[in-house]
Amino acid sequence: MSDQQSSGGGGDEATEVFVAHRNLLFTVAYEMLGSAADAEDVLQETWLRWTGVDLGTVRDARAYLIRITTRQALNRLRTLARRKESYVGPWLPEPVATAPDVAEDAELAESMSMALMLVLETLSPTERAVFVLREAFGVDYDDIAGAVGRSPAAVRQIAYRARQHVDARRPRRSVSAGETRAVLESFRRALESGDLQGLLDVLAPEVVLLSDGGGVKRAALQPVVGALRAGRFIASGIARHGMDVTAGHTVVNGNPALVVRVEGELDGIVAVRVDEGRITGLYYVRNPAKLTRLSGDAPLGRP
Repeated sequence: MSDQQSSGGGGDEATEVFVAHRNLLFTVAYEMLGSAADAEDVLQETWLRWTGVDLGTVRDARAYLIRITTRQALNRLRTLARRKESYVGPWLPEPVATAPDVAEDAELAESMSMALMLVLETLSPTERAVFVLREAFGVDYDDIAGAVGRSPAAVRQIAYRARQHVDARRPRRSVSAGETRAVLESFRRALESGDLQGLLDVLAPEVVLLSDGGGVKRAALQPVVGALRAGRFIASGIARHGMDVTAGHTVVNGNPALVVRVEGELDGIVAVRVDEGRITGLYYVRNPAKLTRLSGDAPLGRP
């Protein structure tokens, strides 16, 4: 929302209400889309529609704004689906820098984690919208029904199916930020030293590595499955012999992660899924277009 827009047609009250809910709306859009850039576009579209609303007819501004945002995000999801069909290699969500205290909100941190957002990718657009609104933000069924254009009874059924689908694929237990950082520290040491055995020690036998280069940076075109294959891919692709590789701890999507630099240049973000002290999911985002929001903190919010 530009300065010109914020002082224009919608009026001061419309602007104040929108600004008060902006962080929440961004979070809803981002969790539905997995793209901060697209979430910002959705907020712009939401603002333009909000300025045309007669506020005297709005009983619940939060619910009304969530409804507009959800509808715009659903439209954008369909566009994204076509874009992903021609995407080179695996598609990973766009990582966003988040304040360390976001990790203290366990529900928000889990809902934004790379692992869960990849599970959400397997839902239909309507299922994803219903799941995000109900599970992450506690929106009531009547308001969700208005947002997705279904009856409350249908929304309850969709929510039930989506929850079953996600529960069958999400991590078996929640892992603390401290445990994740400890595992990442072991991975960091092995990565920086090019220690294949050190990598094998921290990777679970069934680990799945996904790397997203978007056709611009080197990445595996298919998931790399198994500790030995993943370890060799990392050792030959990231920790290349003779290259200066450094990895620093950071927080993205509310969870501990590593920012990797090769010869001092930003190379990518490593996020992980940890089970029983080992990495079972390794997500390496190298696409430069997805590495633009690693400074500053994303404008997140929940009720």
